Amino acid sequence: MERRRQRRARGCVRSAPGSAPESRSAATGSAQPPRAQLWLFPGAAGLHDALLARAQATRQICCSRGRLAVLERGGAGVQVHPGSNGAGKPKHLKLEKKMKIHSMDQGREHLLVLSSNGRPFEYNYSIEHPRFQRILQEKSIIQITCGDYHSLALSKGGELFAWGQNLHGQLGLGTVFLSTPTPQRVETLAGVPLVQISAGEAHSMALSMSGNIYSWGKNEFGQLGLGHTMGEASPSLIEALADQRVEFLTCGGSHTALLTEDGLVFTFGAGNYGQLGHSATQNELRPRLVTELTGKRVTQIACGRWHTLAYVSDLGKVFSFGSGKEGQLGNSGTQNQLTPLPMRLSPNEELQLESHTSEKELIMIAGENQSILLWMDKENSYVNLRRKIPTLNEETVKRWIADVEAKQCQNTKREIQEIFSSPACLTGSFLRKRNTVEMTSVHLDLKKARNIFKKLTQKDWISDMITTCLRDNLLKNLTIHSPHQEALGIFFLLPEYPVMHEASNSGGLVVQFAEAVCRLSDQFAWILEEYWATLQESTFRKLIQMFKGAFISQLSCGIKTAENKCHVKALVQMLEKLHRVNQTSCQLPENIFEVDELSHCLCFEEEAYWRFYCKNILEIPDLFLLSHFPFIFNILSKTKLLYADSAFKIQFEKIKADIKSAIAPQRRSEVLPFLQPTLNLTVRRDDLVEDVLNQLSQSENEDLRKELWVSFSGEIGYDLGGVRREFFHCLFEKMTQPEYGMFTYPEEASYMWFPVRPQYEEKRYFFFGVLCGLSVFSCNVANIPFPLALFKKLLGQIPSLEDLKELSPVFGKGLQMLLDHEDDDFVEVFYIHFNVHWDRNDADLVPNGSRITVDQTNKRDYVSKCVDYVFNVSVKAVYEEFQRGFYKVCDKEIISIFHPDQLKNVVVGNTDYDWETFEKKARYEQGYDSSHPTILMFWEAFHKLNLEDKKKFLVFLTGTDRTQIKDLKTMKITFWYIENSNESDPMRARTCFSILYLPKYSTMKRMEEALQGAIDNSRGFG
Repeated sequence: MERRRQRRARGCVRSAPGSAPESRSAATGSAQPPRAQLWLFPGAAGLHDALLARAQATRQICCSRGRLAVLERGGAGVQVHPGSNGAGKPKHLKLEKKMKIHSMDQGREHLLVLSSNGRPFEYNYSIEHPRFQRILQEKSIIQITCGDYHSLALSKGGELFAWGQNLHGQLGLGTVFLSTPTPQRVETLAGVPLVQISAGEAHSMALSMSGNIYSWGKNEFGQLGLGHTMGEASPSLIEALADQRVEFLTCGGSHTALLTEDGLVFTFGAGNYGQLGHSATQNELRPRLVTELTGKRVTQIACGRWHTLAYVSDLGKVFSFGSGKEGQLGNSGTQNQLTPLPMRLSPNEELQLESHTSEKELIMIAGENQSILLWMDKENSYVNLRRKIPTLNEETVKRWIADVEAKQCQNTKREIQEIFSSPACLTGSFLRKRNTVEMTSVHLDLKKARNIFKKLTQKDWISDMITTCLRDNLLKNLTIHSPHQEALGIFFLLPEYPVMHEASNSGGLVVQFAEAVCRLSDQFAWILEEYWATLQESTFRKLIQMFKGAFISQLSCGIKTAENKCHVKALVQMLEKLHRVNQTSCQLPENIFEVDELSHCLCFEEEAYWRFYCKNILEIPDLFLLSHFPFIFNILSKTKLLYADSAFKIQFEKIKADIKSAIAPQRRSEVLPFLQPTLNLTVRRDDLVEDVLNQLSQSENEDLRKELWVSFSGEIGYDLGGVRREFFHCLFEKMTQPEYGMFTYPEEASYMWFPVRPQYEEKRYFFFGVLCGLSVFSCNVANIPFPLALFKKLLGQIPSLEDLKELSPVFGKGLQMLLDHEDDDFVEVFYIHFNVHWDRNDADLVPNGSRITVDQTNKRDYVSKCVDYVFNVSVKAVYEEFQRGFYKVCDKEIISIFHPDQLKNVVVGNTDYDWETFEKKARYEQGYDSSHPTILMFWEAFHKLNLEDKKKFLVFLTGTDRTQIKDLKTMKITFWYIENSNESDPMRARTCFSILYLPKYSTMKRMEEALQGAIDNSRGFG
């Protein structure tokens, strides 16, 4: 199979159109060289003899209207015959400086040649003193092709260039140019690994390595194969052959032919002469199978302007169809053929080649109205017109790793640079065979890529050079303008390369990659996210860590410059995309996206705020107000963001207070109430609730987003947090007790909820919401036993039956039983109506609901209305007051970034105690260490306590039995020894800093007594 493909690659050539000589068939005569045969249709005797005499010295032949060009073996020059009938003296053309020619093609008025070192030159027949002009000087070209008045060139790096006339969009550059003499890159195919190009009269085609076909240009007859006749100024993907792998294509004047790896031929476009081979003269707008050739396994095809040739090597026959006006079909006449028929030497003699030969190969050239067949020895093989872009494989990798000699190493370095500087080359290295049911155009063997990349990183010099190529070439220029999925392959591959995950490259490669992804269209971004959703958990986690590490690295460098800010924004956008994928598909823990290192950007120094205030927000400290950067929300610890926002507002209030001295004395009394920097509460323990509500009612109309200072009457004054924590702990403990009567508890030990018939006025629920908001705003947590449904409502989400099961397990499970019961005896078994008994209250769920029976047809509606009644209808007024109070303190925009469970954790705190970690995280100061006898006794005594006593000790130590942010791992106890303390002294705690002042008790009995004393006296400040 591989040998057959190579022969086809060399032999299948489309020459541009040309004029025809006299109609005559010719075969070899007695004077022909013994090692070559040549057939011309029509057979111009003079031209036949001239070509046959030098057949073995011919590298390539191409013919167009009025000209036949012959490239000499060795590439020394080109002979251009002025007429395709051979009349006139041929003109000899050579490149300067004895440069060799690799291949050529020609259009109506120009000849394009490609030098052996990959440099293209153009020769214009129409000017007075024509000479070769060099083009694309900076590129190495591997393939060229000509239309009538335009040209295409494929570079070694996989870039496609076009120039010439563009009246029909045949350059694929859009409609910007009507024509251009300067080659332009076809941006919409950038990154697509192309394997072949072809051009017709005014349309162009390209074939990718994965078998996708792209067409553009004139489409009057459907020659683009897109199902319509509208011209296309940019390459469009032909989608009609998803179940076939095309491996060769060729353009006629206004028609196109495709050859699949199974030997099937498809044609489309103009069919007026029968050149499509479908037994008709109608045009075809989409690729259609040439059924007459089915089963014959075609191995080569070629298109002239109005005719088509197909070679079946197994039979040794060439089939022709289309226009026969000049005898180009080899059918012993000038008639057209609508179906493929074997070419003939005479009416009674069919052209028959030796089939299955291993020594010779057939070369087919189809021109304007001419066909040339050359049967030649493989040892003098025809030029390879299908050179491919360089790609990686296992053998190449082995050779690279083994190369040690200087010359070999230089070749290796050149190959590395070529492949790793080109998205097309790198993507083309890891293509896998497409599954016929797959619709996507991206088909990569990522497992193979991982294995090869891993091997390459074993050699430091190879890895370093690849990193340089990626940074300075590939990623630097990675701009995808293509609308085609196949160009996305590079974005799938790059994260598989190990150096992308190294910390040293996070500031370079990853940033460049992120910025390239952010430039993708919405369509491509969606495809990329769909791919990420299919990754294994470990791979997806690694991808997140790659971008997260780069983001942290950028933060450490500072974000003062505009360039650095752009880097940060791109990385954040990448993490946002991954966060979105995680929410919908991967379901990794949310905290994997949190960037604790971002917290250092949230330092609220007064100087910065003075600057902010005095310059009227004209100079904003970097990231100091993150609400200006909403894209940051998903990667900053949301709890830290909330507390940072609170800190900003507190500091800003202080700034306003500091400027009150600048206000005119006569106006000071007007504005002073609004310039107080703190909210001060002084309360009695015995009348805690009433004292708080009375003082809050006096501040109801003020801005409550201030720093809260609390003091208990008869105890120490304000402190740095411990008193405040105990304040909220005691306050909510009293207000949420069932006997207080403010909330209802549907079942024993269940969560609490708002009552249907409240004992207190609605205003009290407003102040309860204010207190919950103040607790959050002050960075406190407290035991407020609401179900998740409350936090859903605060975020605008609708509670569900699952939430009702949490609030009232018995009622919720009963409703679930209704939904699960599918038998016909539903009404007899349950016999219920559209009313509900909730919180000692009966209510109809719909008008006259007590008379409407619930059955199989309406049970879901009944359940839905029960849930809505409990969470919304029955508590509408009191809940709205609570919500109004909560958002009077908390910023709704900041709260909206939380998920319900995250918000619950912020408000209620966490009780997932890890006492072993609590001990491991302990700090020891002032004469203590972890091995001190008193410390050992303390931990032994502490671990003997039951859970409730341990929680009471936390209240003694910190003011609360709950933790902020995650779990007990964030809480640290610090042990101090105070000089001159003795055995009789009690333990003391500084709640603001979780410091335990521990005397050096000498016995376990005394330790246990002191510990119990701390537990029994965990409330109050002396």
